[in-house]
Amino acid sequence: MKFKSCVDWVYRYLHGRAPPTGHQIARGCSGFDVERAGRLDVGSGQSLGVLMNRPSEYSANLVLQHGISHNRVQFFHQLFQVLLVGLTIGMTRTVVPALAESEFGVPKNSFVLLSAFVIAFGLVKGTMNFVAGRLSERIGRKHVLMYGWLAALPIPLMIWYAPNWNWMVAAMLLLGINQGLTWSMTQTAKLDITRLEERGLTLGLNEFSGYVGVALAGIITAYMAAHFGARQGLLIFGLAVIILAIVLTQWWVRDTLPWAQAEAAKHAPGITQTHRPRYPTNISSTPTTAEIFSLMSWRDKRLMALSQAGLVEKFVDALVWILYPAFLYQKGLSLTNVGWIISFYGFTWGGSQLITGRLSDRIGRHIMNVSGMWICGAGVAAMMLGEGTVWWATAAAVSGFGMALLYPNLSAAVADISHPAWRGSAIGIYRFWRDLGYGIGALGLGLAAHFSGQIQAAFWFVAVAMGLSGALLWWLGEETHPRLNPMSDGSQG
Repeated sequence: MKFKSCVDWVYRYLHGRAPPTGHQIARGCSGFDVERAGRLDVGSGQSLGVLMNRPSEYSANLVLQHGISHNRVQFFHQLFQVLLVGLTIGMTRTVVPALAESEFGVPKNSFVLLSAFVIAFGLVKGTMNFVAGRLSERIGRKHVLMYGWLAALPIPLMIWYAPNWNWMVAAMLLLGINQGLTWSMTQTAKLDITRLEERGLTLGLNEFSGYVGVALAGIITAYMAAHFGARQGLLIFGLAVIILAIVLTQWWVRDTLPWAQAEAAKHAPGITQTHRPRYPTNISSTPTTAEIFSLMSWRDKRLMALSQAGLVEKFVDALVWILYPAFLYQKGLSLTNVGWIISFYGFTWGGSQLITGRLSDRIGRHIMNVSGMWICGAGVAAMMLGEGTVWWATAAAVSGFGMALLYPNLSAAVADISHPAWRGSAIGIYRFWRDLGYGIGALGLGLAAHFSGQIQAAFWFVAVAMGLSGALLWWLGEETHPRLNPMSDGSQG
């Protein structure tokens, strides 16, 4: 039985978990008959006897397999992690804005002050995305994920105690750290362990899990606020989610950096590939952070177009977060009805990504990204063109569907043309610009509502911005899927 346990232990690591160290192999398989072990094939063309005699050589040369099927356990652990990430931010998206005046003392129609907590969140989250990508390439994905969850622990306590709105703004600074580190790592980790042709599906599932979590949290916390009171309801919900995430991260999540390193080796010069991605050519083999930042921000027009689209689409999410609850609450809807209408946005966004992510693997990213920008903006405009619960819920769902078209596929497009050696940094910089859109968008829509004196002006500001950004993406962008638009001899990215 002990010998069988040793074999099973090795098999578990060979099929989807992080490779064991030489010390673990020597300790875990010691005391067994080497001659008998030598006759047992454990995969990768090696026997258990080889592992026992040359554990360090085995550990260094183990071939890691990419793909959802080969890594299903870790893949689903990471999906559950991003669900918890969505629940964490979602708990602030219905109750807090709707009750800002009664619970936290925000004066009525103080649109800029109301926007302050999202401005703070966006600036911090954008910065942490930038930091997370580069840091994860040095210390690993799991450590960065854990740091993100530890940063979230004080948030429910701060909301529960908050004597004024300044405490809410401070809590959002911590939420920005949490979301920047955790959401970045759950996405990067899944890209590490999956194959190129699964990239759209992977990001679709990632964002599905996250934004279903956001929608569920909005509904659950609305009911909990009605039953327990706003502060106590958020305290109970928030602590339960964050503590569960910390426990799962510590005991079940594996570091996926070795998979990224193995993929990078496959893209080394001289290695033949069927479909060569259109990686940028104006970058060194070991680029600095500044070099990658400039490439993403202006030197590569494709990556610049994707980054600006990511930034502007966050204007919509900032609007939904800040002014949808206030707008609908002022229209006389109950807090639970406000939560349900906003959930149509989240559920449509999350659920549709099960289709749109996989679809982009077949028909490409570019057309879906551009059309998504325009459809999402149309849904925002529609909120101002009608009245009634059914109309508002439908308009919210239209915006959610537009988000489902663009959200996973902007990230997939960035991943398509970012070399595995620096993909973590590229995704982090893209997410820096994207989530900076929370801060810029919140400030812009707050000023639009403030100077016009009407909340409707903020909706039109966002709708127009989405239309213009989509046009810029259509003009400067291109199809990035390597199968549909591969690098040809002599061509440049």
